[in-house]
Amino acid sequence: MTLRYRPLAATILILVVSYAAAVLQFPSMLSVRVLTNLLTDNSFLGIVAVGATFVIISGGIDLSVGAVVGFTSVLLSVLITWFGIPPLIAFALALVIATLFGASMGVLIHYLKVPPFIVTLAGMFLARGAASAITQDSIPINHPLYHWISSASLKFEDGARLSMIGILMLVTFIVGGVILHRTRFGSYVYALGGNSVSAQLMGVPIAKTTISIYAISSFLGGLAGIVYSLYTSAGYPLAAVGLELDSIAAVVIGGTLLSGGYGFMLGSFVGVILQGLVQTYIVFDGTLSSWWTKIVIGFLLFLFIVLQRLVFKSGFGRSVEGKYNL
Repeated sequence: MTLRYRPLAATILILVVSYAAAVLQFPSMLSVRVLTNLLTDNSFLGIVAVGATFVIISGGIDLSVGAVVGFTSVLLSVLITWFGIPPLIAFALALVIATLFGASMGVLIHYLKVPPFIVTLAGMFLARGAASAITQDSIPINHPLYHWISSASLKFEDGARLSMIGILMLVTFIVGGVILHRTRFGSYVYALGGNSVSAQLMGVPIAKTTISIYAISSFLGGLAGIVYSLYTSAGYPLAAVGLELDSIAAVVIGGTLLSGGYGFMLGSFVGVILQGLVQTYIVFDGTLSSWWTKIVIGFLLFLFIVLQRLVFKSGFGRSVEGKYNL
């Protein structure tokens, strides 16, 4: 196998082996209902992970997306419940605000040369603080459109159904994968993560690309906030605490390098499903604490960090150099 595909293959292999082991212990986990619930329950994590994939491949980091999810859910609940604004208009306003928020962080990162960690950490405090300033309570959303979206689904013969938000997550991964792997902008993202100086010399619009990457990440954070509000029918300022770390873990487990320049959207999807599989197994077992999810994810992170180091030592870096032509 080509060296550049080995981390992705390892991720898929671990998912297949883990799922097979879980099915051997709990045969009912093989049902379509479990699989569809897996997609629905991890929909907002998956959407955020798409944005995190762009950011991490570019060599950056975004710690604000979890707070953006919480702020978006609160903003939607206030606009819809308190001011009576139609949900579709509220969705559009929330996405515009989230996108502008991400773009402003991209501006600071590029033009002021502030590390992404610091800028997005400040963004996390700002978004979470703004949500808590609006309200510190959970605000329920009772609207016919929310009820319709919650009940709408793609139904299967055994009673399983794939919800609209699960479908939205799949569509987001597909669109994100096409943009990342089949467009010029995607090649710019890889080039920026590989070597920003070389990318600039090759004519990559560094400023536009950086700002766009963080705008996309926050846009998807806002979209995940919409999905969260649909999933819970409420807005809560402390929603999605730690989601940014879960999304980073999913992307890294999917084989993407934290140093940038390498990764696949499919790998991030598999990383999200792996996290959901661990949670589902714990529910089926019934005797394990939910903290075992964090333990397993931590172990997988260490495993993939070691795997990436071994692959790079075998000459992986030289084998992919110049792979993504501009």
